[in-house]
Amino acid sequence: MEVDSAWLALQVREPSARGIATCLIDLIRQETLRPGARLPTVRGLARELGVSPGTVAEAWSDLRKHRLIGTEGRRGTVVLGPPGVPHPARYERIGDFGSRLAIDLAIASPDRTLLPPLDAALAAASSADGLNDYTRETITPRLRAAVEPTWPFPAQSWLALGGGYEGLQLLFQTTALPGDRVAIEEPTAARLLDILEMIGVEVVPVACDEDGPIPAALAESLRSSPVAFVYQPRGHSPCGHAVPESRSADLARLLAPTTTLVIEDDGIGELSVAPLNSLGTQLPGRTVLVRSYSKSHGPDLRLAVIGGAADAVERVRVLRSYGTGWTSRILQDALAHLLTDPATQAVVDQARTAYARRRASLAALLSARGVHTGGRDSLVLWVPVHDESEALVTLAAHGISAAPGSRYWVRQGRPHLRLAVAALTEDPGELDELADVITLAAKRPGADRH
Repeated sequence: MEVDSAWLALQVREPSARGIATCLIDLIRQETLRPGARLPTVRGLARELGVSPGTVAEAWSDLRKHRLIGTEGRRGTVVLGPPGVPHPARYERIGDFGSRLAIDLAIASPDRTLLPPLDAALAAASSADGLNDYTRETITPRLRAAVEPTWPFPAQSWLALGGGYEGLQLLFQTTALPGDRVAIEEPTAARLLDILEMIGVEVVPVACDEDGPIPAALAESLRSSPVAFVYQPRGHSPCGHAVPESRSADLARLLAPTTTLVIEDDGIGELSVAPLNSLGTQLPGRTVLVRSYSKSHGPDLRLAVIGGAADAVERVRVLRSYGTGWTSRILQDALAHLLTDPATQAVVDQARTAYARRRASLAALLSARGVHTGGRDSLVLWVPVHDESEALVTLAAHGISAAPGSRYWVRQGRPHLRLAVAALTEDPGELDELADVITLAAKRPGADRH
């Protein structure tokens, strides 16, 4: 259906950019204009309304930001549909093979038996300074004192948030406008791509190798002047790499002459076996580190800390003031207690060792069977397969769930599965059987299987 420009002009009560956009929103909500309807050209509608083409273009731009309309090549500008909440398609698309799978390797959750107890921490935090005061505290003094000595560079500003992905989402929302470019390593965490797509930015992929983002690939991406560069300096999900000091220095040299904000995602934090070589050591005024404590100290603490460039952190604080405003002082001081408690540190050290052992054990068994996963630091394995769909079905037939690798790419890469290893069995016989099934799923039909 093509919308007649004369008819549409008659519907517009106020021939301003806002008036045109409001009219279109009403028509789309009422389903007078249905998804797929082709809108008049900017010049055609402007002529009927007696306004400049720029006025209509401004209205169209506003509607695009809210994903009510879009451009479809030769078809021109079309109606996409009424306002709605976009779904995180990559995060939700883990494959539905039923609810009776015995081994869940799809979700990289921590092993609950390796999390520290919270009783003493919550008791200690129940007398937090300023408790039940409506003063908006960015980070409690106790939590800042606990995290600051562990930060890889002097942060200009601090903020405690409700988890790592909240920190990343708010940084993206306050840094990038719809249509801006954001450079991000590829492959990368599926939820990061979902967030960036929801905001409406243009994602510029930066290829990686075993040491993280490749300098030449970053240099190429910087030619497009991205407003931010996002990467995981260690504990990379899905590939398991950690950026060494020499690579970090190479990346810093490329970023130094730009205005690009560096956002570092330290998703597993203290569970990482690798040191954190942060770009903030060389670009402290342009780097923000997001560190999550969910996997190391407990998902129900719902806590992450961001520290770094003052202007970037301040923008997040301002946006957050429209909603929750601040993070519970009880939760902040509970985490502060855990971070400074020797007994808790021993539990976290034990978890780090156990996760590394489980990851290395399965990787070694798969390598012996001709399936080489690579990587050295994360709670997952990145397993190359002949065909993702066939591999997922094969695993499901054996009661095993996994995440399809296609969720983690901007551009389509070689087929992979991402396997979570935190809750793996440590029974040698069971692990051997698991490796056999994964190998069966990974290899080309008819290929030699040991």
